[in-house]
Amino acid sequence: MTANLRQTANTVANSMIEGASMASALIGGAAGAYLGYQLAPITWSDGTRVLFAGAVAVVGAVAIDGLAELVLAPMRRLMRTRTPLPSTRRSAPAPADTLDEALAQVVTATEEDAARRAASAAFRIDDSDNFLRDDDRWRGYEDGEASFYLAPGVVLHHRAERGEYKHHFTLLTGDGEQPVAITGMEQIRHHLAARAASLPAVPVTATGDVDGDKDDVLDDELTGIHAV
Repeated sequence: MTANLRQTANTVANSMIEGASMASALIGGAAGAYLGYQLAPITWSDGTRVLFAGAVAVVGAVAIDGLAELVLAPMRRLMRTRTPLPSTRRSAPAPADTLDEALAQVVTATEEDAARRAASAAFRIDDSDNFLRDDDRWRGYEDGEASFYLAPGVVLHHRAERGEYKHHFTLLTGDGEQPVAITGMEQIRHHLAARAASLPAVPVTATGDVDGDKDDVLDDELTGIHAV
């Protein structure tokens, strides 16, 4: 059975299971409504008998659906077990025939490894899941380092000390500014905001935090620019 045919069969089977569950609840509700109306004393008013039938219908729907779930639940678990998860991993390259080909494969693997390590370590400065932790945005290099393009002339650089399990993130610019050690997303935001407003970058304290006083000055200047 091909992968497409198997996926189609699983989809149809899951739809049938859910359909059976819905049908059981409808049957139970209809049966409960009929029995409730028939069992209600004829001395009651029509409105009271209808309300009583509705209450019995709810009880019947829940009861029948619960009994059906005893059969359907194992079937759901079986379908989840047999349904293969979609694979997003690329297949490994064929064994190299020459030393040059083997070296090229190792270089590619090293670059991918560097990019993945940088994205994995990015949780130290970025708790979100869709920015620095996206390994597709990182570019790895043969020396194990990696870079993340932020804006024209601004790149976030990652270097790992494997022996000590340390990770260093540094903001690099193409206009000769001193590299900035990055320990949080707020530093990147302030640096980019300053560059966008053609203002000096916000200094970083010895602890890696943005200087509070200079930060307030920058925010005031940015506010004034946007107000204009």
